[in-house]
Amino acid sequence: MNKIKLFFAIVGLSLLSACGGGDGGENTNLGVPPITSTVSGTVLDKSSVPIAGALITVYSNNNHTVATATTDANGAYSVSGLHTGLNSDYSIYAGASGFGFYPSVGDVAGSVSKQDFNGDYKTLIRFLSMPTHDVTSANFTAYRPGDKVVSLPRTGQTTSYASGDDYSALQGVAWPGTRYTDNTDGTVTDHLTGLIWLKNAGCFSASDWSTALAAANQLADGACGLSDGSSAGQWRMPNVNELESLVDVSQSSPAVSVGHPFTNIDLTNAYWSSTTYTALTSNAMVIRFTDGRWINGIDAGDASFNNVKTTATNSLWAVKSGSAGTIQLLATGVFSGQGGGSGASFGTGDDASLQIGAPLTSPRFIDNGDGTLSDTVTGLTWLKKADCVSQSWSGALTAINSLANGQCGLTDGSSAGDWRMPNRSEMLSLSDRAPTFPQANYFNGIAGGSNVTGPVIFNNFIVSDYYWTSTTDAADTTQAWTVYSCDFGVYNIAKTDTRYSLAVR
Repeated sequence: MNKIKLFFAIVGLSLLSACGGGDGGENTNLGVPPITSTVSGTVLDKSSVPIAGALITVYSNNNHTVATATTDANGAYSVSGLHTGLNSDYSIYAGASGFGFYPSVGDVAGSVSKQDFNGDYKTLIRFLSMPTHDVTSANFTAYRPGDKVVSLPRTGQTTSYASGDDYSALQGVAWPGTRYTDNTDGTVTDHLTGLIWLKNAGCFSASDWSTALAAANQLADGACGLSDGSSAGQWRMPNVNELESLVDVSQSSPAVSVGHPFTNIDLTNAYWSSTTYTALTSNAMVIRFTDGRWINGIDAGDASFNNVKTTATNSLWAVKSGSAGTIQLLATGVFSGQGGGSGASFGTGDDASLQIGAPLTSPRFIDNGDGTLSDTVTGLTWLKKADCVSQSWSGALTAINSLANGQCGLTDGSSAGDWRMPNRSEMLSLSDRAPTFPQANYFNGIAGGSNVTGPVIFNNFIVSDYYWTSTTDAADTTQAWTVYSCDFGVYNIAKTDTRYSLAVR
């Protein structure tokens, strides 16, 4: 099997541009031929239809070489001659025009993980040490445009403030009639997400991030009013998608649904998430529940809120996994290995180590060649040109309501009324929190400040600016929620400001 040199090598860069394996020898022993193995599997779509012609790449993390195979008419592939034992670290990923992929592996020697290829983050099968036996279950599921891994929930907005806004469009899965159930054992079940939350949201004193993380890991029956039989290790600090799921945008002080059974929700401090801001790893993503605003850096409106792990004092709202809910939350994209060294996270029980949530496909977005992008995670279709709409909130809503074929690079045949401004849930769903540089640059195919380029997703996603959502801030209805293009946090901005907007359908 021939090996060809990659035009890039995996490097352990920490491109900390915040907003605002060493080579190893082959497994030889005194001239004895090395033991090799074969990896094989299939590439099938969601209906188990074979995908022929998919390119399978087997990348050696030791000597930076690749071997490739192409799937046959049955979607099957096989790659042989892979060295085993010492220095036999391989990564396997799939690619084919018009598809996103998610892997699975039935062999305990392999695992599904994420890897940084110089700013191109791939979800793949990793063998830290290739086994001496053949592996026959390194498979991939292929996703076409229109396919999706999850459905997004509604935001909770109950009032329309303009034509085409969040409530008038009413996009997403409806919340269950009874969202929260008090289990009378110190826990509350959220039927939308299936998560089980600590009822007493103020049990823990505000603390730094590491202290709060440890407290969540140690929480058990008998503490904080719990009589649920839980033991240490079952509870955790929520990742930022889990914490965000509690936000009801129709409410403020607290921004949690009317009739909720929680007690002691802290409005004087924000709440920690276990999600590290990877462009500045001294910070973790934080949400305050006075209004549902995210915090990253010292808040310009109230300096009592900040998210520096070692110096900020924020609250902890512990969570644990339950049964399936109406929807499944997305994983954030943060992955193990980003906290310093192979397999390392930023702290025991944090987001990077647990990676909880529905997986992100790789590649995730399909360029349809008509000015649109298909997201194979949510099934949404996005306007590719990210700098076309820049107006006030109401102006942007009007422009997007009338968006059609021939505008903003569109040749998709769409008509006025087909597009909408994304709501808060839809805009947040775009995020992949793996990049160690501004997310807008990731979308633009630029790995931070380096001159390394990756796949271009959106065209000219503006760095360090706010993008409108169609969701109004209930605490101040003259403001709308925006997503900042660098950290993909949610921030309230006056509707009269001129900001950018994406379009979705």
